[in-house]
Amino acid sequence: MTLLVILIILALIFDLINGFHDAANSIATIVSTKVLTPFQAVLWAAFFNIVAFAIFDLKVADTVAKIVHSDAINFTVICAGLVAAISWNLLTWWFGIPSSSSHTLMGGFAGAAIAYAGFGVVNQEKMWKTFAFIFLAPLIGMIVAAIISLIIMQICKRANPSRADRWFRRLQLVSSAMFSIGHGGNDAQKVMGIISAGLLVFGAQLHAQGIDIPDWANVIQEADSKGKMAIKHIPNWVPMACYSAIGIGTMMGGWKIVKTMGSRITKVTPFEGVGAETAGALTLFMTEKLGIPVSTTHTITGSIIGVGVTKRISAVRWGVTINLLWAWILTIPVSALLGAIVYWILNFAGVK
Repeated sequence: MTLLVILIILALIFDLINGFHDAANSIATIVSTKVLTPFQAVLWAAFFNIVAFAIFDLKVADTVAKIVHSDAINFTVICAGLVAAISWNLLTWWFGIPSSSSHTLMGGFAGAAIAYAGFGVVNQEKMWKTFAFIFLAPLIGMIVAAIISLIIMQICKRANPSRADRWFRRLQLVSSAMFSIGHGGNDAQKVMGIISAGLLVFGAQLHAQGIDIPDWANVIQEADSKGKMAIKHIPNWVPMACYSAIGIGTMMGGWKIVKTMGSRITKVTPFEGVGAETAGALTLFMTEKLGIPVSTTHTITGSIIGVGVTKRISAVRWGVTINLLWAWILTIPVSALLGAIVYWILNFAGVK
């Protein structure tokens, strides 16, 4: 029971850090265009992070919970993965690198499980699908953003520039809200998946002792259309805690990453902010529907590049973009290595 409490606390700390680490994803463009002040933007994003609670089902949470096979999950594995993910998130935040909290979490979780039971414990289908979207999510975001930007440019080519700018500033409130909903629905669900994995371990222990699982710990699974078990219900306190934590974390802000996302990739105007945020939101809604845990960081970065390319290729600072790409590629293996190291340390210390 003690380890379960520690696991839940670590998961919510990660969710809190995820909020201020990834707050930049939701607010970078709206802050850089001065549509809202940083404080207003953070409150705006935090509110719509929590709104996501009423919209999305648990497909992303199920994918994260099943990233490794259930026989390789115990409290030590999950705690080690969370400690690794928290460490990498804080390190990248300190240096202002918008890395993926999603892939950090999954990499740390998988690395700890591999250290415990070997490479065979990783759910290859879910891991490869997640890895593929490291590249596909920003690419989709970039293409959709470029298309949206070109359509808007055609519609508004005869519009009065000053009047059009005022309208885009208003529309950016809508597009930013949409992206914040996508962020909350995607990222908070990953932590729900980790807590659900812990509750499943706890439930299995109680079952083995012949003890009924209490309602607060009861995770319900049902067979999906392919006959595979999928999470269909988790206790209400889990999503409430996760969405609240990510909302509070977003209110804390992440100003170093805001600077990278909002100005260092390309200069963003209200028109381009609308295009980037709308494209990012559509990409997140699509992947959430498919149950694929993508990176909101990767998605919005690709979308910002997409709107930059519609101006001219040279409008994108490709040196910054390449550095970000390297950070994305390294996130899963580095987090996995950290997860394995933390697991070995905990195991050596006798934590079970």
